[in-house]
This record gives sequence, structure tokens and C-alpha cells, in this order.
Amino acid sequence: MSIPKPLWQTFLRFLAPLMLSNALQSLFGTVSNVYLGQMMGVDALAAVSTFFPVFFFLFAFVMGLSTGATVLIGQAFGAGKHDRIKMVAGTTLAVGLLLSISVGLVGGLLSRQLMMALATPADILGPASAYARVMLLTMPLGFTFLLMTAMIRGVGDAVTPLLALALSTAIGLILTPMLIHLDIGITSPAWAAAISNAVTLNVLGAYLARKKHALAPDAALLRHVRLNRAVIGQILGIGLPSAIGMVVMAIAELVLLGLVNGFGSDATAAYGAVNQVMGYTQFTAMSISIAVSILGAQAVGGGDRARLDGIVRTGLAFNLVLTGGLVALIYMVPRAVLGIFITDGAVLDLAKGLLFVALWSSVPFGLATTFSGAMRAAGVALTPMLLSIFAIVAIELPSAVILSRAIGLKGVWAAYPIVFCTMFLLQMGYYLLVWRKRAIRRLG
Repeated sequence: MSIPKPLWQTFLRFLAPLMLSNALQSLFGTVSNVYLGQMMGVDALAAVSTFFPVFFFLFAFVMGLSTGATVLIGQAFGAGKHDRIKMVAGTTLAVGLLLSISVGLVGGLLSRQLMMALATPADILGPASAYARVMLLTMPLGFTFLLMTAMIRGVGDAVTPLLALALSTAIGLILTPMLIHLDIGITSPAWAAAISNAVTLNVLGAYLARKKHALAPDAALLRHVRLNRAVIGQILGIGLPSAIGMVVMAIAELVLLGLVNGFGSDATAAYGAVNQVMGYTQFTAMSISIAVSILGAQAVGGGDRARLDGIVRTGLAFNLVLTGGLVALIYMVPRAVLGIFITDGAVLDLAKGLLFVALWSSVPFGLATTFSGAMRAAGVALTPMLLSIFAIVAIELPSAVILSRAIGLKGVWAAYPIVFCTMFLLQMGYYLLVWRKRAIRRLG
């Protein structure tokens, strides 16, 4: 009889490859931009950047879709319902393909009009439209790759997605400069991503089939690649609030950026650097939340309430240790960290002051997302999303406006700890006082 591993070990074994996977995804985007900026100039980088609002909106939707699917797959895996896993995966792929093909065809044909609607400067309208066209037309490959890697994590396998992302990233980083050298032009990163996704999907399918993986693309899975209305409703019930929450946070960031821009270009440069640093601490917190959601879904599927409670406690502890530890480390050497992004001494001093105001708030942010991740594991996503939107709209934005007028630029940054502490109290309060007193039920 084998002795079960302590929960923290199980959690860490899932969390470590998940964090590495997210780091690889960020790496590909960063290095691709470096290639463009260094090899083709600043106009090429600007042309690619104009597509970001479209990309973010589509990314938010596919992340919402994958979140809903992953929770349902995690519950089915915990309950030992393997046919249910195939049903959810097949339905998710059908929805993803239908929407990505529709968006790809319409957006690909109207890419120039789309870029004009985003007020793209005339001197980069042509290359921006060309980049958008390739990105939109090849979107089914990107959607399928993101959905497959996310759903594989739902059955407790975080290593296979990491290996797939490592392969995809390596191919993309090799192909991008090669295509630029071959005069493919600004569309080089888009073609490199499409080719790497296509190759990796084929390798991943063969690997899953050989391993007889729960999500192997076998006849049973292919039979379920169709629109199942009941399953779609359950996926969107969990995933749509997550997607809306991402979009609302992005809109709030644009409002804050507008306030920051009013203090001049140095303030804007400092904003960019501090946000880059905070991105790493928040990315750690979000990875922990995803782990809580997936492992929690498996506990819900198995009807093990005690294990779900243990997963929440473990997630909170990991946030204090990992997110808090990273925050403490950055506070010890702030100039060295910010110096990666900033060379100007005056801007560096400004950014350091802003970092000290806001960085610690990544810890309450992580604690809040742990509670919302646990509730999402049981299929409850709407109320946590509404609580977050309330905190952003009613607390963060008014605080930023009022404090920026009262104490200047630091007032904008003070809105981050205010909103994240509010989110933490709201999510914890709802979890302890309302949600935890209810019976948890598996969806399907």
C-alpha cells in the first residue's frame, strides 16, 4: 500500500511546470519583439503593437473557454468519468474551431478596415494590416494549441503542456529570425507562431496517442467534436465570467494609464517598468490560483470537501511564501531589477518610489485569487467576478482619480493596494461566510 504524498508536494509538482509554461509563453512574445525591433526597426515593432487590443480580446475569450473546460474536465477526472472528459474536450474544441475559423475568415478579409478602426497611424497601416491578416487567418491553430494544453492540465498533467510549449517556443524562436532574413517581413513572427503551433500539435497528438493519455485524439474524442448545447452552457457559465473579468481589468488599466500619461513621459516610462516587474509577481499569484482551481476541481469531482479545504490552505501558504518571497527579494534590490528596463537615472528614481507603493499588493491579490479559484473549481464563477468588478469600478478607479489629484502620481499607484486588499476581503468574506456553508456538487 503506497503512502499518499503530502498535499504541498502534490501542489508543488503541479505548480512548478505550470509556472515554467507561463514563463515560456511570455518569453516567445518578448524575444519576437526584440527580433523585430533589432532587425526591422521601431516602425515594425509599432505595427505589431497595434494588433495587441484585438489579440487581448481574443485571448481573453479563449482563456475563458479553457478555464470552463478545465474545471469540468478536472471534476470529471476526479470522479473517474473518462467519457465525460472526452465529451467536454470535444465540445470545447468544436466551439474553439468554429469561432476561430469565423473570426479568421472575417478578420482576415477585413484586416485593413479593422486596423483603421483602431486609429493605426497611416505610415504603418499597411504592415499592421498584413500582420493582423496572418494572425487572424492562422488563429485556429493558436486556439487549438492553447485549448489542448489547458485541458491536459485538467487531468493533473502539467508536464506535457510544458514540453509542448518548450517545443513550440524553440521552433518559433528559430524560425522568426530565419523568416526575417528571408525577407518575409513583418509577418515573420505570425508565420513562425503558426508553423510552430502546427508542428507541435502534430507531435503532441502522436505523443498523447502513444501514451494512451486521457485526452489522446482517438476515435472517442473525435466523435465528441461537435456542439453539445448542455456542455457549452456549463463551459460558458464558468468561462464567460473569467473572460469578462479579464476585459474589465484591461479597461481599468487603460484608464489608469491615461491618468499616468497626464504626469508626463517620465511617468509613462516609469509606469511601463513598474508594471513589467509587478507582472512577474502577479503572474506567480495567478499560477497558484490556476493550480487551486484545477486541483480543487478534481477534489470536487471526487466529492472530497476536506481535500478542497486543504488545497485552499496550501494555495494561501504558497502565495505567502512564493509571491511574498519574490516581493521581498525585489524590495531588497529595486534599482537592479528596474534597471533592466530603465537606463535614465531620474526615471529610475521615480519608478523605485512607485514600486515601493504598489508592489506588496501582489500578495493580497494572490490571496484573493486563491479564494476565487477555489470557488471556480466548483463551478461558481459569476459572484467572484461581480465582486472583482465592483472593487475595480467602485473602489480602484475613484481612488486613483481622487488620490492622483490629492497627492500626485503616487496616488494612482496607491489605488493598487487599495483595490487588491478590497478584493481579498470581499472574496474571503464571500468564501467563508456564504460559499463554504453550501454543499458542493459536481457539474455533470
